[in-house]
Amino acid sequence: MQPVIQHFFHPATFTLTYVVSCPETQACVIIDPVLDFDISSGEIGCDSAQQMLSYIKQHNLKVVYSLETHAHADHVTGASYLRKHFNCKIACSEQIIKIQTEFKSLFNFEEFADNGCQFDFLLKDNDTLDVGKLTINVMSTPGHTPDSITYVIGEHAFIGDTLFMPDSGSARCDFPGGSAALLYQSIQKIYALGDHIKLYMCHDYQPKGRELRYQCTVEEQKLYNIQISHQITETEYIEKREQRDAGLSVPRLIYPSLQLNINAGDLPEAESNQRRYLKLPLYPAQALIK
Repeated sequence: MQPVIQHFFHPATFTLTYVVSCPETQACVIIDPVLDFDISSGEIGCDSAQQMLSYIKQHNLKVVYSLETHAHADHVTGASYLRKHFNCKIACSEQIIKIQTEFKSLFNFEEFADNGCQFDFLLKDNDTLDVGKLTINVMSTPGHTPDSITYVIGEHAFIGDTLFMPDSGSARCDFPGGSAALLYQSIQKIYALGDHIKLYMCHDYQPKGRELRYQCTVEEQKLYNIQISHQITETEYIEKREQRDAGLSVPRLIYPSLQLNINAGDLPEAESNQRRYLKLPLYPAQALIK
């Protein structure tokens, strides 16, 4: 049985969210949901999610899981919002613990539990999830981050940031625990799924202003990916990937995103003035701190 797949695009962060449903039972999962977040005003909201919620209501779907492909550094997850709205379970890789430990230290979150307890399920390589009559196979695909995983449903694979559309290449590997060598190996695992397998992106940056694309086949990636076609050796890929990463800037939303995303999207507790706050680590020049 093949799933019914509907994509939703978040232009502010170029993120793609998917509602994947069983055509017989109407059970569904939501993969990589997004909340709106304006870093200038500090405003956080769910306006962009309303189209997705309308689709779920219109098709009488029952949300079973909210699934994360990894701890995102470029947008705020809507997982907590969905759990409260639908009473669904949140699942991610068991390797989220590594991300939590890293950023607990960076943000000095002394009371934060870095054992993954904020999530309902911590998934391992080769785990499966049942959604109606669909089976979701979990495949560990680290490299971009240690906790990156791919969800394979029939002939469809939801690959997170591991690859982008062929004209955009592959994910960066310079985050804590990232590795170009691991990413190369993970991409080979995805390529080994078969040329006919359809791959679903977590982002589309629409290079040169082209129209949105969110899905292609393994064969298209192998033939046309500008960074890791089938002709590129591991050594060549690692060299080019690391060279490119060295010139990339820090993602604009990395600090607010990760503070929320390692906590399954839950907001910080309100302080004595009933306001919630996010931290921003500073890296001052030495002349400023003498």
